[in-house]
Amino acid sequence: DDPRFLPVLNAIRARVAESTGCATMLGFGPRYLHSTGQLHKGGPNTGVFLIVTAEPIEDLPVPGEAYSFGVLELAQALGDFQSLGKTGRRAVHVHLLRRDPSLLQQVADRIVGQ
Repeated sequence: DDPRFLPVLNAIRARVAESTGCATMLGFGPRYLHSTGQLHKGGPNTGVFLIVTAEPIEDLPVPGEAYSFGVLELAQALGDFQSLGKTGRRAVHVHLLRRDPSLLQQVADRIVGQ
């Protein structure tokens, strides 16, 4: 979780809800995988999903492994994206080159308008 992103993410949710009249949800991975993630992958095919990842500020190695926590985090997100795609869900993955809320704001402005 990075609380700096919450205002932008909540603004995206509000804009989508207002413009479509649809319910919206927000979750930070990987913990959402054990609750709403399963519903989205196996429930009715009515959702549209935005998966946002970003390069870590400081990437740390996983003890005893050849990969880092940043690689693990991205792999989990890509796995979710692929699972959504395999079940015919509409999903977009956005990867930010830095953990910078202003970059996400630029994406949001293009996706849901200002």
